[in-house]
Amino acid sequence: MSLEQSQENAQKNLNKLINKCWEDENFKKELIENPVETMETFYGRTLDSNKKSKRKIVVNDQTDPSVVHINIPAKPNFDDMELSDAELEAVAGGWFVQLGWTLICFGDGDPGGTSVSVE
Repeated sequence: MSLEQSQENAQKNLNKLINKCWEDENFKKELIENPVETMETFYGRTLDSNKKSKRKIVVNDQTDPSVVHINIPAKPNFDDMELSDAELEAVAGGWFVQLGWTLICFGDGDPGGTSVSVE
């Protein structure tokens, strides 16, 4: 599976989880209190990779529109990064990979209003 396919699948799964939280307040509360168990039940499989890596899953309720949440991701370790065969071919062929910042838009919530984007 390519990186793009993995990202698309991850986004689809995340969207399913978010939609379930919007539809079912009890599910959202359970997800916040017991994220691993709730996701295992929801997806019908174990999250083995999470248990092996000893990563902690934290779910925050960010549904209050009066609060802006900013997530600061872990700093990437470029020394341990390995390129896939496709990425190596792209580099050898003169293509390049561009890393960019997450797009953050600020506005008043009115789609017709003026928003300021920071890249």
